[in-house]
Amino acid sequence: MRPDMELHLGDIVQLKKPHACGGNQWEVIRLGADIRARCCQCGRVMMIPRRRFARLIRTRRPRGPLSEDRQ
Repeated sequence: MRPDMELHLGDIVQLKKPHACGGNQWEVIRLGADIRARCCQCGRVMMIPRRRFARLIRTRRPRGPLSEDRQ
């Protein structure tokens, strides 16, 4: 992940490798030292250290309208 790329709750990220169900898009549902994300295809939840998750991200798509704190 690029240093200028920030993650926010509700963002959809595309990972480099597909999940076992075939999907590679995940919704960020928890932020912190670890990231919790839900597979958009099957609903499976994973928790992974932030540094490792950052290396797996290919693209990020913000979810919903931008609020004041996300600008």
